[in-house]
Amino acid sequence: MENIRNFVIIAHIDHGKSTLADRMLEITGAVPKRLMRPQYLDQMDLERERGITIKMTPVRMIYRPEPDQEYVLNLIDTPGHSDFGYEVSRALKAVEGAVLLVDATQGIQAQTLANFETARKAGLKIIGCLNKIDLNPPDLEKKVKELANLLNEPTERIYRVSGKTGEGVAELLKGIAKEVPPPRSDRGKQALIFDSVYNDHKGIIAYVRVFSGEFSAKEESSLMAADRRFNIKEVGIFSPEFKPTEKLSSGEIGYIATGIKDPGVLRIGDTIGDRPLEGYNPPKPVVFVSLYPDEGDKYDDLKAALNKLRLVDSSISVEPDYSEILGRGFKAGFLGRLHFEIATERLNREFDLPVIASFPSVAYRVKTKSGVKLVESPKDFPDDNFGAEEPVTSLKIIVPQIYLGRILGLKDIFRMEIVGTEVIDDRIVISATMPLSELISDFDDRLKSVSLGYASFSYEISGWQEAEVAKMEVLVANEIVPGLTRIVYKDELDHVARQTVEELKNLLPKQLFAQPIQAAVGSRIVARETIPALQKKLGYFGKTGGDRSRKMKLWKKQQAGKKRLQASGRVTISPEIFKELLKK
Repeated sequence: MENIRNFVIIAHIDHGKSTLADRMLEITGAVPKRLMRPQYLDQMDLERERGITIKMTPVRMIYRPEPDQEYVLNLIDTPGHSDFGYEVSRALKAVEGAVLLVDATQGIQAQTLANFETARKAGLKIIGCLNKIDLNPPDLEKKVKELANLLNEPTERIYRVSGKTGEGVAELLKGIAKEVPPPRSDRGKQALIFDSVYNDHKGIIAYVRVFSGEFSAKEESSLMAADRRFNIKEVGIFSPEFKPTEKLSSGEIGYIATGIKDPGVLRIGDTIGDRPLEGYNPPKPVVFVSLYPDEGDKYDDLKAALNKLRLVDSSISVEPDYSEILGRGFKAGFLGRLHFEIATERLNREFDLPVIASFPSVAYRVKTKSGVKLVESPKDFPDDNFGAEEPVTSLKIIVPQIYLGRILGLKDIFRMEIVGTEVIDDRIVISATMPLSELISDFDDRLKSVSLGYASFSYEISGWQEAEVAKMEVLVANEIVPGLTRIVYKDELDHVARQTVEELKNLLPKQLFAQPIQAAVGSRIVARETIPALQKKLGYFGKTGGDRSRKMKLWKKQQAGKKRLQASGRVTISPEIFKELLKK
């Protein structure tokens, strides 16, 4: 084990983690040059299209700094967006070291600080590294000093690299081999499950870090928390594709194919072996959405798809739900708005299951006659309540000082309260609080817009606060659309109701029948608009020689058909319309 080094790369989004990992793969020869492609460890098309890492990806590299030296480097590439922080926390528990990567053109950002604190609390050896030095930033030495002060290290200990050109990457690899401590072993057989995938032939494949003992194919083992015995079908390493090996030994990171076909059996954080390890704290979803299959007979397919998706993303919570209009579905919990968007897109692409999603909402603690009730779905929000509390977040925003005025301009729009400020050279760190419901609207987009893309933020749930809110329902063609039911602030009710019906009038396509759009609170209609029916051209009877009575007969026939449609017609709201309505 003395030659094994387990480490992660952690950074703010877009600071070049995946590109740096590419250069490491090239230098160590883990991937042949003819097969190399940019962002090699980002395996999903969705990751490449959006330019972000969504899933942690492990890989084993053989590194030879000298002809007579050989190290096994187990790297886990992690996401940078705060919505995927649970991925990062799981990866940190499987390693002994972390490379804290900072973009030399941007400096320390909000998620840099969040990741640093998480790695520090995990007791990891943290190596500071500045990326993108090929761009020759004029204040490079100032950024080096910033990072050195954060890590409480001399500036000489901060590595300078270019993930694009490869400059300095060899020195960084040497530093990892020298500074990251080797793993330690314990008695018994213990392997911590930090991720998993499903395979039709091999069943559930568990991604593991072996803390003690050895595991081989065809031997019997068990899931400790699930109390389930199984025969190991295969063990192996990530190269970065699955590569079978004879055994997995203490200190190594690899995979164990369990052969278990029931996705609900295995839980992330469980232990394979004979002695349980301390697992992970279960993630707490903060954004709740009801999901229904696009076609009513696809409920069982959606259930199976969600179970398989939870194997690769254990932070999603799922429970059955029902709508009188949309039928059977599921109430799903996510760690943020981006997390929700990515999950629904994966259902569509990977399982060919487009879904109808409700309006994203947060949980409320509502006071009722029978006591305090936790309400996670807007349609379950009781009208006869005695008050409600909403979750509130603690925010850290890092922005150049010249944009401070613009950031403060967002205070009233998003109910943000400034707690304090701290100056770091030419930038300012703003500490603030904000209701979570405001954060999951388009705060991220507005923040980037007013700061021209220079601001970054991280957040965490900090508690609850009193909220003056009410349930607003939307009726289209005289039917309540469950997905559009929202919890809104009472002082914004008239504005939100008017805005919603006007936007729906512009967004919804015309039908062959008139569509009244109403926003209601209880029995009170707050706002109304009507989308007129499509008009069918019936020709120019009476002008071009035709008899006008023929036109009147067709008109009456059309009106009778529209009355029938008015009684039975239904309107479907697409996910794109929900996204538009999310914007402030």
